[in-house]
Amino acid sequence: MRYQLVATMAAGLESVTTKELKALGIQTRTENGKVYFEGDDKTIALTNVWLRSADRIKIVVGQFKALTFDALFEGVKALPWDHYLPLDAAFPVEGRAVRSQLHSEPDVQAITKKAIVEKMSAVYHRTTRLPETGATYPLEVSILKDIATLTLDTTGSSLFKRGYRIAKGEAPLKENFAAALIMLTNWHPDMPFVDPTTGSGTIAIEAALIGHNIAPGLQRQFTFENFGFFDQPVLQTVKDEAMDQADFDRELDIQASDINGDMIDMAKLNAQQAGLLHSIQFKQLAVKDFSTSKENGVIVANPPYGKRLNDQAMVRQLYAEMGQAFAPLTTWSKYILTSDMGFEKAYGSKATKRRKLYNGTIRTDLFQYWGKPNWHHDRA
Repeated sequence: MRYQLVATMAAGLESVTTKELKALGIQTRTENGKVYFEGDDKTIALTNVWLRSADRIKIVVGQFKALTFDALFEGVKALPWDHYLPLDAAFPVEGRAVRSQLHSEPDVQAITKKAIVEKMSAVYHRTTRLPETGATYPLEVSILKDIATLTLDTTGSSLFKRGYRIAKGEAPLKENFAAALIMLTNWHPDMPFVDPTTGSGTIAIEAALIGHNIAPGLQRQFTFENFGFFDQPVLQTVKDEAMDQADFDRELDIQASDINGDMIDMAKLNAQQAGLLHSIQFKQLAVKDFSTSKENGVIVANPPYGKRLNDQAMVRQLYAEMGQAFAPLTTWSKYILTSDMGFEKAYGSKATKRRKLYNGTIRTDLFQYWGKPNWHHDRA
């Protein structure tokens, strides 16, 4: 079966996911927070297993204009639900409506559900209620500017849930967001990598996954594994191929530090769970004490943002210490994520470039300081 598919991701990361899909040989079309593409069962498995920056992969069942509840009902009912849902399918429907005539989400949800039930009852010749005792097929109806899009989620719990994070601090960065930050840098696995405010270790662990070319979805399960129409052996084939492509022996130079020893213990626990403890050097260290004689490296930091006023002075002190510690590293590129717009002033220099990103609901900027690489010596 061929599907119209869509990958969703945090706003501002569309280009990262697009690049990932192109690397998998997939043609794309981008919209706000969404990247559309086409494919078959293998494409569904491949994108769920390999995409580092996306949230989830959905099948687009249909799209049409809906200005009235009647139009919504008829439009939903006309779609080929029986291609996807078996008679006993459990199909919860989530409703979303933005800038549209139909704005009551509970109504949109209820009418969509009713239309699908009517279609399925007609196809399967049922006069009684549908059992909904079988596998779950999570559906969503989303109406944006009067265009209704109906999707079936193939992922299940979001792709950021890689399965390795057992311990987390108070404001952990999502795994897919951490991976995207790294993919926005000029880092290559043969370069030194430093995460100086590592917290529960997410950025360093994602760097190690990228460095070893380990597919992020290798250890987890997906909703589509229970879909009746999905060719089950395909997923195992994709996972086997991913295992073959991983380079577990590659030497990586990844350093992760934090001022808080408890966080370092937590980060080590997570790295161990990911099977990557040997690939990362963890160290309890204050940013102001960081120094290195290595060249041509990359620093990616997600320091505290100082959202609460009494934290702000402390956080800006940390930014100033970062500026001083990183200043001598002229061949290094530094990428620092924060929602504090006073960052550059505290850090002590203007960024080469800023990029607006949403860390969950928090508007943040990725402040980028590009190094001047020094390639005079032999790169080992």
